[in-house]
Amino acid sequence: MSESVTPVEPGAAPDLAELARVVARQRAEMDRLREQAATSAVVERAKGAVMALSGCSADAAGETLLQRAKAVRRTLLEECWITLGLLVTARPGTDEPSARSGTDTGGPASDPPAPRIPAAAPPAEPGPAEDVAAALSRLGRALVRVDTRQELARCLLEHLAPGLGADSVMIYARRSGGGLELTGHAGIDERAAVQWRHVPPFSDMPVLDALRSGEPRWLEDFAEDSRRYLLIGERPERWRSRAWLPVPAGDGAEICIGVLRERPGPFTPRDRDHLRGAVRLCAGRLRTLATPAEPTADARPEAVRALFAALPVPALLLTPLRGPSGETEDFRIDAATAQAADVLGGTGGDPAGRRLREYRPGLTDEPLWRGCLATLATGEPYEGEPFAHQEVVGGVTEWSTYYVRVTRLDDALVVTWVRHASSDRQEQRLADLQRLGNLGWVNWNLATREASWSSQVFSILDRDPADGPLRLVALPTLAVPDDRPALAHAVGDLVREGRPVDVPFRARGPRGVRHLRLVAEAVADLHGTPVEVHGFVQDLTARRRAELALVESEREILTQHDVLQAERTLVARLQNALLPLPQQAVNLAGLRVEVAYLPAQAGIHVGGDWFSAIELPDGDALFVVGDVAGHGVDAVATMAQLRFTAKGMVITGSSLTGALARLNTLLLHSRDTHGTATMVLARYKPRERRLIWAQAGHTPPLLQRGGEVTYLDRPSGMLLGATTAPHFEEAEVRLAPGDRLLMYTDGLVERPPENIDAGLGRLAETVAAHPGDELGSLGTLLEAMLEDERRDDVCVLDIRFPGKGPGPDGR
Repeated sequence: MSESVTPVEPGAAPDLAELARVVARQRAEMDRLREQAATSAVVERAKGAVMALSGCSADAAGETLLQRAKAVRRTLLEECWITLGLLVTARPGTDEPSARSGTDTGGPASDPPAPRIPAAAPPAEPGPAEDVAAALSRLGRALVRVDTRQELARCLLEHLAPGLGADSVMIYARRSGGGLELTGHAGIDERAAVQWRHVPPFSDMPVLDALRSGEPRWLEDFAEDSRRYLLIGERPERWRSRAWLPVPAGDGAEICIGVLRERPGPFTPRDRDHLRGAVRLCAGRLRTLATPAEPTADARPEAVRALFAALPVPALLLTPLRGPSGETEDFRIDAATAQAADVLGGTGGDPAGRRLREYRPGLTDEPLWRGCLATLATGEPYEGEPFAHQEVVGGVTEWSTYYVRVTRLDDALVVTWVRHASSDRQEQRLADLQRLGNLGWVNWNLATREASWSSQVFSILDRDPADGPLRLVALPTLAVPDDRPALAHAVGDLVREGRPVDVPFRARGPRGVRHLRLVAEAVADLHGTPVEVHGFVQDLTARRRAELALVESEREILTQHDVLQAERTLVARLQNALLPLPQQAVNLAGLRVEVAYLPAQAGIHVGGDWFSAIELPDGDALFVVGDVAGHGVDAVATMAQLRFTAKGMVITGSSLTGALARLNTLLLHSRDTHGTATMVLARYKPRERRLIWAQAGHTPPLLQRGGEVTYLDRPSGMLLGATTAPHFEEAEVRLAPGDRLLMYTDGLVERPPENIDAGLGRLAETVAAHPGDELGSLGTLLEAMLEDERRDDVCVLDIRFPGKGPGPDGR
């Protein structure tokens, strides 16, 4: 073909736009001729199939194809594709003529057996809508330019995306054993393609279901389809609707095409007609394309074994062995190097040809097995943790460090063990040392002014490695102004006199102020002049911050201790002033009374335990023991308030229960009080020898009479300050000569975490074991009860009725 171009006068510039138009027209004509040639090849191939079946002439075969196309309202090219797609290879041993279509696109193969197609043309079906027919016509013309299944998938997606909203196309071919292989795809990334390249024969896969039934599977309800099927995709929810259509073939479909859409919803009747028509067109083109060779189940060729035998590192070539469910159950060792058996540590012998789990029992519990499965599924290489292995090198047994690496090779795995060289180990140790110590090495050549830093130093100093290391004399510029003179002085001594330095300094950077340390020494020449400096820079920020926090914490503790100690001293003095202890036993209403008050030894707070023992104006005696919750000044203030108020109420005529009720009201409505308190009050009437008592949540008094020790039955009484409507009752007991009555606070009997009943039992046993009534017997009792460190205050009233009581036998 030629086209005239307007001649250009001498000296004039050529018309570039005209030249470009000529080139474009020629290129378009070349594309048209190329497509016409490819289309003619498809038509001639289909005519040959009809001639082989019916024995008619070429013109008659062409007329047959044309009439069939008109009957079902298809284009001639579409009818040719469908005719080629219906070819079925004859089974051996039959008398039917058989042929195999060539794998080229230039025409019928030479000397092939004739293909057979259905003797009668397929019945005419209602034609699709005009737009579907036009789309299929365009697809039929585009198929003549397709040379691989990958190109076919891209071509399908390009033609189905506008009308059907298709987002991805996948083409699967059946393999021996029932599994599928992805032979073409478009609209999915390579990671997903690798992951789903091989599909085991699971019964709940829609693509396999479509191939087995020979009918399309329309997946239009994602929630229901997810429960029914195992859906393909790294993120199955990406595609909300799918269609799997088997490619028609006379003796059963072997290829299935999937069209996946991200939008939900059903495929309309028009969509289904469009997809069925497109798959029928693809059937013929797929038959003319080369089928990817299926790997044989036999072992790897000898060349692979020879290659592995020559490798200088431990390595294995593994082929997965899948069970009926499609899961990998084991691996076959197809090739192995001589060193692999030693590192793998198997049962001995040549591992080639054996099963991996048979050769290495217990492997499924190790990370290597999980790494192999993960690499097989995802295609991502696996690298294990370093491990020590004992081996013989040069006749000497030594320990070496290895790590294992697994990579995928098609449907096989290559497992290699990499040995760390001694230099690698040293570098790794140095890197670990710098990382763990948060330090990095530095080196300055004073003669050439060259400098080198480890990567850790750049990180410590917040400096971009692209800027390179600083000169030694410029290092002080990194320090904060307060530390700059000291660092500059140390660097100057190092450079001029070769004096080693170990100097801390602070540097300000993006992460704030860092506490750093420079340790360096100089190397001198024969004349003693420093020519090189090496050392390290260490980040001490975390340590320094911890030290400062510790110092601050110690300072706060000492300050708090001093404050609390001063408070304890003040409270103790206040308590002694408010609660004076008698130096000896006192006589009240004919009773001898000893008092003991012991502050807590644990902690520095003073508690709110208190007592009162006075003679009333009418000759009766009042005994009170109380315990205010808490410690410190507030507890002592509340104690003083309760102590003086209780005495005043009883002196002015209040009953014991009435006094308790008013004290409860006082605690509830006074802002200066300290929460709650317990108390026991007792009034002794000497003329009747009656002891009337009441309590508010307090431990009961203990009575020793003769050889018997008992606790008085507690009348009803609620903790003071706990409720607005308390109920208090009184009880009484008659005292006899020789009786001993103990009133006390809970510090005498409590020993956390034991139950208080255990302490009460211990007190009763101790009193029974020390029955003496001589002076000072209370001290003996306290020594026996308080063996360990006191955690709470202890207050005790030891009340005795003079005279000799009955003995243990009651006489």
